[in-house]
Amino acid sequence: MTTTLTCDVVVIGAGATGLTAATDLVRSGHSVIVLEARDRVGGRLWTNDIDGQMFEIGGQWVSPDQTALIATLDELGLETYSRFRDGESVYVGRDSEPKRFTGDIFPASKTTEREIERLIEVLDELTAQTDPDAPWNHPRAVELDHVSFKDWLATQSDDEEARDNIALFIADAMLTKPAHAFSALQALLMAASAGSFSNLVDADFILDKRVVGGLQSVPLALAARLGDNVHLGEAVRTLEWGDDGVAAVTDSLRVEAKRALVAVPPNLYNRIAYNPPLPRRRQQLHQHLSLGLVIKVHATYETPFWRESGLSGTAFSPYQLVHEAYDNSNHGETRGTLVGFVSDEKADRLFALSPDERRAEILSSLAAYYGPAALEPVVYYESDWAAEEWTQGAYAASFDLGGLTRYGADQHSAVGPIRFGSSDIAGLGFQHVDGAIRMGHRLGTEIAASLPATAGVTP
Repeated sequence: MTTTLTCDVVVIGAGATGLTAATDLVRSGHSVIVLEARDRVGGRLWTNDIDGQMFEIGGQWVSPDQTALIATLDELGLETYSRFRDGESVYVGRDSEPKRFTGDIFPASKTTEREIERLIEVLDELTAQTDPDAPWNHPRAVELDHVSFKDWLATQSDDEEARDNIALFIADAMLTKPAHAFSALQALLMAASAGSFSNLVDADFILDKRVVGGLQSVPLALAARLGDNVHLGEAVRTLEWGDDGVAAVTDSLRVEAKRALVAVPPNLYNRIAYNPPLPRRRQQLHQHLSLGLVIKVHATYETPFWRESGLSGTAFSPYQLVHEAYDNSNHGETRGTLVGFVSDEKADRLFALSPDERRAEILSSLAAYYGPAALEPVVYYESDWAAEEWTQGAYAASFDLGGLTRYGADQHSAVGPIRFGSSDIAGLGFQHVDGAIRMGHRLGTEIAASLPATAGVTP
């Protein structure tokens, strides 16, 4: 039996974007119902207990430029703490030898170090010309969008190790796709979304703080304010739309509304049947956005043993299976936790192995940075977002070659009474929680403006 509900706006997806937009709409006096397919809120934010250890399965960091997220944390009364970073970092180069260093530039030959610094300057200059909200307006947008980041780097430098390290910051560490799979313009968007390419290089900036209790505390607090207006376990199967409004249909509910916000990753848009079908260009646009692939590895030890030898826990290498790793110990705990990442084609290879084989290879890679003690965690877990039915990848969606200039400007357009949005199509804060919140505020404001005015209230 189907229950029919009515409201001003139906929001599909209880992640940071959907819940932020819903909160703003309620504050402006509009009635909202949020439908979430999962049995929890948060989307790609998820704090969970694994064998007695708290892990942040999804997004977790807060950087100084993420002002929308910081404002939300302040409003909700959520505390943050700094990531541990005292001591030396580790880099493993082409020679497979771990080298300790401080600062942002990986220790290689002096020639390679100078070339890395020069490429960062080149990318900073191009990034400064890039509007994160409209990268397709860059004066060289078409040129840069029609060449892969890998091929573009090859035109900029003959130093392979320098190119490999620069590619790591965008390909492995952010878009989680091989550098040949996305454009140089997409790379500039990634850098512009963080303020500069230098900010992406600076781990102490981009991975500055964490939230006490986990970043999922944000959507949990927002959902609590919305109360019974949030419905879990309600996957929207059909979205009927026309000039008179929309009807979102799940297995048990029919929600009739004036407007709809589809606040899920772009790769999930087609999990909904639209009646009538979406316009041709919209359907084409959605097919040119795809998520990357990354395994987030959590390894907890009885003590943070790396600190005893003067290591910060920060480690990098474009030549290791785990391309980056950090001290991820939780606030107030005596145990030590490392978090590492395996992305794109390296993750493909690992997923072809058995769980035991995969674990052994990952821990061996951690041991290349931290020594044999890394082989024996007391708790071990792999976040596999590609296997999540309602995510299917990580961290976020990006365009294929030529996609940004061909379709980028249309991402934010309404389709009749329907709006689409998530961190995947944000400008500032692209693919981060900050971007999700920015999109939520933007969409909440735009949807409210399209509805009849009403007296504002506070949820």
